[in-house]
Amino acid sequence: MSKRNFILLIIILVIAIIIFFGFLYFNQGTTGPGGDNMGTNFISQFNPFKNNKPTTPPTTPPVDISDNGSDSTPPTVNVKLKKISSMPIAGFTVFSKERLIDIPIVTPTIDSTATPSSDSTPSANSEQTNSESSTSPKTTTKKTTKPTPPLTEFMPALRYVDKATGNIYQTFADKIEEKKFSTTIIPMVYEAFFGNNGESVVMRYLKEDARTIITFVGTLPKEYLGADTTSSNEIKGTFLPENIKDISLSSDALSVFYLFNSGDNMIGTTLNLLTNKKVQVFSSPFSEWLSLFPNNKIITFTTKPASLVPGYMYVMDPNSKNYNFHQVLGKINGLTTITSPDGKLVLYSNDNLALNVYHMDTKVSDILGVKTLAEKCVWNKTSDTIYCGVPKSIASGQYPDSWYQGEVSFSDQIWKIDIKTENATIIADPATIVRGEDLDSIKPMLDDGENYLFFVNKKDSFLWELALK
Repeated sequence: MSKRNFILLIIILVIAIIIFFGFLYFNQGTTGPGGDNMGTNFISQFNPFKNNKPTTPPTTPPVDISDNGSDSTPPTVNVKLKKISSMPIAGFTVFSKERLIDIPIVTPTIDSTATPSSDSTPSANSEQTNSESSTSPKTTTKKTTKPTPPLTEFMPALRYVDKATGNIYQTFADKIEEKKFSTTIIPMVYEAFFGNNGESVVMRYLKEDARTIITFVGTLPKEYLGADTTSSNEIKGTFLPENIKDISLSSDALSVFYLFNSGDNMIGTTLNLLTNKKVQVFSSPFSEWLSLFPNNKIITFTTKPASLVPGYMYVMDPNSKNYNFHQVLGKINGLTTITSPDGKLVLYSNDNLALNVYHMDTKVSDILGVKTLAEKCVWNKTSDTIYCGVPKSIASGQYPDSWYQGEVSFSDQIWKIDIKTENATIIADPATIVRGEDLDSIKPMLDDGENYLFFVNKKDSFLWELALK
C-alpha cells in the first residue's frame, strides 16, 4: 500500500470513530438505579465531551409504612404501668379534681363542587333585598346572649410530699405533668397523709435532736378552675403533741386518729380536719399499737407484729362512751391486718405470710391461698375485692421482721382477689411491663372510680400508677 493510501485510511478511521462516539453521546441509554449511569450507556461515562450539567434524579414514589410491621415507625403503646413522681415521696393521696375539657378546633371544609357565589346569578329574593336596602334605612337589633360556660370534667388527681424537702407536688392521673404546689421547706419528712379532698396535709419528721417526732397539720391553699398552678404556695398550720406513736386517716379523709403517751397511759384522740376539733376517745396502758380508721363507726387496734410474738387485734367504737373495746383476733404470730370499709371483714396475714379473711359476723376465717402481707393490699369501696402486691418468690426468714428491717426485699406481681368467690387473678407483672424496674409495693390506694391503683415502691419510695381499666 502506498503512503498516500495509508494516510487516507487513517483519516477515514478517525472520522468513523468520531461519528461513533458522537452517536453514543447523543443517544444515551437509560440511567441505572440510584442515578449511577450504568444500564445500556456504560461507555458514555468515559466520554470527555459529554454535558456535565447535573440532571434531576427520578422521583421515587412515597412508600406506605403505616401497617407493614417495620421497626422504623415505633408503635403507639398504651402505658399500663408508669412512674408518677420524679423524687422519693413521704406520702400521697388521690382525689377528684375539676378541670377544663380540651375542645379541638375544627377547621371548616370548602366544597369544591359548589359554584362560587360571585359567579352565580342573583335570585329574585336577593334582588328584592337589594332594592329594599337601597330605599329603606338599615335597622340593627341587639340580641343579648349569655356566655356559654366552659365544659369541665372531674378526673383523678394526685398530691404527694417530697421526702427530702417537704414540698408538695401534684398531677392528674391520666396526664402525668408533675407541678410543684408549695415552697414550704420541711427537711426529711418520713411520713405524710392528705385529707379533706387533698386540702389538708399531715407531715411527720424528726426534730434536730433526731429523737423527737414532730407532727405538723397544715391547710393547703384552694385552687381555682382555669387559674395557673402556682408553686409559691405557703403551707400554714399547727403542731400536734410531740412523739405521736401512731396516726391513721379516716376512710372519708375528714378526720385523723393519733396515739401519744400521757403519763403511764397511751391516749387516743380524733381530730376533725374541717373544724380542728379534738376528742379523746381511747386510753390504754399498752403502748405498742397500730391503728386503722376504716369508717366513722370503728377504729381497729393491732399489736405491732413480730414473727416470734403472738399478735392481737381489737375493735373500738369511737362514738360510744365506754369505747366498746373488744378483741377480734388473737394468738397469731406476725399478725398484720386491714379492715374492710364496711367493717365486716378483716384481711390478715401471719408469720408465714398466709393471707386470710376473717368474717366479723360468723367468726370464721377463710384462707385465700395467697402469700403476702395484709398491708400490701387495699380494699375496694364495696368491700368485696382486694388488690395486693404479691411477691413472686419469698426467701427464708422471719416475717414480717426481715421485710420491715430491709433484710429481705420482694419483687411483686399485682393480684386482684374476689372475696366472695375467692378467685385470684394476676393483673400485672411490673418486671415484664417496665424493664429494669423491680417493685416492692406498699401503701396501695384506689381512686374513687377504681380506674387506677397507686402504690409506693418500698425500694426507693417513688410513686407508681397502674391503670386498671
